[in-house]
Amino acid sequence: MMRHDNHRFSTAGLRRLRDVLARHVETVPIPGRVPGPARRSGQAHAGAIGTMRRDGAGPRRRHTVFRPVAVTALAAGLLAGTIAPAVASADSNTAVPKAAAGQDRPELQQAIQAFVDAGFLGVQLRVHDERGEWVGGAGARKLGAGAKPPSNGHFWVGSVTKTFVATVVLQLVAEGKIGLDAPVARYLPKLGLDRRITVRMLLQHTSGLFNYTGDLDPDGKWVPGLPATGKEWLDNRFHSYRPQELVRFALSKPRKFAPGTDWSYSNTNYTLARLLIEKVAGRSFDAELKRRIVRPLELKGTVVPGNRTQLPAPYAHGYFRYQDAGQWKVADVSRQNPSLLAGAGDMISTTQDLQTFFSALNGGKLLPAKLQAEMREPHAKSDPLYGRYGLGMFVQDLGPACGTVLNHNGSPPAGYAALMYSSPDGSKTLTASVTTGDAPFDLATYPKLLNGLVKAAFCDEPAAS
Repeated sequence: MMRHDNHRFSTAGLRRLRDVLARHVETVPIPGRVPGPARRSGQAHAGAIGTMRRDGAGPRRRHTVFRPVAVTALAAGLLAGTIAPAVASADSNTAVPKAAAGQDRPELQQAIQAFVDAGFLGVQLRVHDERGEWVGGAGARKLGAGAKPPSNGHFWVGSVTKTFVATVVLQLVAEGKIGLDAPVARYLPKLGLDRRITVRMLLQHTSGLFNYTGDLDPDGKWVPGLPATGKEWLDNRFHSYRPQELVRFALSKPRKFAPGTDWSYSNTNYTLARLLIEKVAGRSFDAELKRRIVRPLELKGTVVPGNRTQLPAPYAHGYFRYQDAGQWKVADVSRQNPSLLAGAGDMISTTQDLQTFFSALNGGKLLPAKLQAEMREPHAKSDPLYGRYGLGMFVQDLGPACGTVLNHNGSPPAGYAALMYSSPDGSKTLTASVTTGDAPFDLATYPKLLNGLVKAAFCDEPAAS
């Protein structure tokens, strides 16, 4: 398997990263991005994920400053830890084990503190390994307040939702109710889907379907989607969407490539997967997720909110920094309607619940071995930023001292981000949430920050500084 060290980025590498982020409006999301449609060359420009100029003018091609968004969010989830190995706070809904409270994990504290120092508002981190469980947090719960983020607060998880959706689909495959290589049109005939698109292609992002939150066309030109970025999203953030509406919008756009011939991350795939679950199971995705995963694993803080805009307490506030009439402003986006990302990024969870779920999944408790192996089979053409994509998760080789990690990160359009990592056997996990505030973020530092955090948790030797 190829090794991907995400901490070394050339100018060309950063340019490619910008394009990757533009495609991943949801999977590599950035909690506070201020995107724009395209640069003069026709390709997605840096502003599409949060570029800042003091004078309010258009983005420069160099010295680009990015807010803690897309990739940032994910990485950020790794929590900055200015505080000690955290004892549960009074408002936490899950007590921290004594073993965790007594651990001295300076490497984790330093790794998460680096995120706060880089501009994130607050972070929550949970690491479970052979030493027990370590829970830490840093920064602030809210702008202008001194309180720390809750140690197990609720947050919008973004594209982490995709791993839950993929797991439910594969459980239905295991029961013989869905064929992994069957045409999706067999189950959803009224949508007029290309019959070459299979269930596997949805989970793998090889369908070629346009990403309804915006996408690059085959020539690299940015094609806007539904309001998912910038002030347009901010003004529209309480709008309610139906999954069928999202899919039909995507189907009105030209496909990116013939089904199965290439790879491109698309939220449309997972909204379709959600509709597939509902059609085959005969009940809502929310009900099916509760029946198959939430109740059996006793996930107390995991919710499919529908049009609900309020996070359950406790939670940390997330903010969106945007430009309006040449002035930079900040909005509290703790409340937002996630139906824009139905099945693709609309869930709420906690670091404890994500740890329980991902450990159970990779420990073989949710899927038979054959389908678990299918889930981890990486597609050669997928973007390597977090590894290569399988069916609802990335597979990343961190090198000899660290081994392979499985992961999926995400964030909603703004304010929040989540990280979810695991060893192949589920015995070692890292789950985190990050919130953004009113500070800009230099994207060039992000890969190094994320690399430092993941290696602090998964490697036998410290990451290079």
